[in-house]
Amino acid sequence: MFITNDIKYLGVNDYDIDLFEGQYDVPNGMAYNSYVVCDEKTAVFDTVDASFTDAWLKNLEEALSGKSPDYLIVQHMEPDHSAGIHIFMDKYPDAMIVATAQAFRMMKQFFGEEFEDRRIIAVEKSTLSLGRHTLTFVTAPMVHWPEVMVTWDNVDKVLFSADAFGKFGALDADEDWVCEARRYYIGIVGKYGMQVQALLKKAADLDIQKICPLHGPILTEDLGYYLNLYHIWSSYGVESEGVMIAYTSVYGHTKEAAELLAKKLEEKGCPKVVLTDLAREDMAEAVEDAFRYGKLALATTTYNMDIFPFMKQFIEHLTERNFQNRTIAIIENGSWAPAAARTIKKMLENSQNITYAETTVTIKSAMTEENKAELDKLVEELL
Repeated sequence: MFITNDIKYLGVNDYDIDLFEGQYDVPNGMAYNSYVVCDEKTAVFDTVDASFTDAWLKNLEEALSGKSPDYLIVQHMEPDHSAGIHIFMDKYPDAMIVATAQAFRMMKQFFGEEFEDRRIIAVEKSTLSLGRHTLTFVTAPMVHWPEVMVTWDNVDKVLFSADAFGKFGALDADEDWVCEARRYYIGIVGKYGMQVQALLKKAADLDIQKICPLHGPILTEDLGYYLNLYHIWSSYGVESEGVMIAYTSVYGHTKEAAELLAKKLEEKGCPKVVLTDLAREDMAEAVEDAFRYGKLALATTTYNMDIFPFMKQFIEHLTERNFQNRTIAIIENGSWAPAAARTIKKMLENSQNITYAETTVTIKSAMTEENKAELDKLVEELL
């Protein structure tokens, strides 16, 4: 597949994978992207997962039409992109590797060698001429590993963006980009908003007309839309107006309160209400929604003088990813010693710019008319 006259796609689709990175459900598979720039010199961008090395090498041979590659550009050392490095270097003994110094140290860890006699160490804004095309390397540490760099091509104005701007799903998956890209970003890169912001500032100085990520489709139109989403996500801004209600419930009473809050919000014209049972719905989807909306209602039981395990896990996922800049409402339930509100606030005490609703709804076993009136107050605070 041609990206431009000189850039070809070499990647593969993985339809067998069920969990990406051992934890993220990927019902529509994954794409492992790789590219080649054909000029007087030929540069290959990244390899693929070990299970698909043979298919990738076949794609590369077809794209090269008998030529040998001159360079392997290694932008990211995570094994789904680097597993083929050693095989590639054995197959093409005259090729050089271009990567950051940190990436070469990781090669030593993965493969037992750093290719000292066949390497070019890329640093910030260093360049590599292929003939007509000149590649500029831009370091992107912690987006989302420390060795990462991205690469800009000055002729076709393509940004090879490593894991940035990627998404879950094979390339032929019939699905909206933003949903799976958001879940991918929040889950994998979400902690590193400051580092993503730094990369976006560097990218603003480049004339970018196409983005070629290591996962997901090549982005060719309305790039401002994707760049703006990355700005919102990495600055922990509010993407969509609405309220997410996340709950756990043992015997149904806390669930009843969460459902009643959702109903009251909808009746009052809330733009969007998302109701999530944390025990039954995908945790990554729940975390994604918590970062998407500006207001979050947490409804849970006291459990062993703590909070219910699924709620605890959910909040840990949020704090691990620097959850901030949100309004939070709390509904707690406890038959003899309600402690959920105190526990939640303790877990979130290091999160920045968290505003709590004035009304905390405390249920003792089952909802009362007083609790229902408190929910009405809570609705007014959340709108």
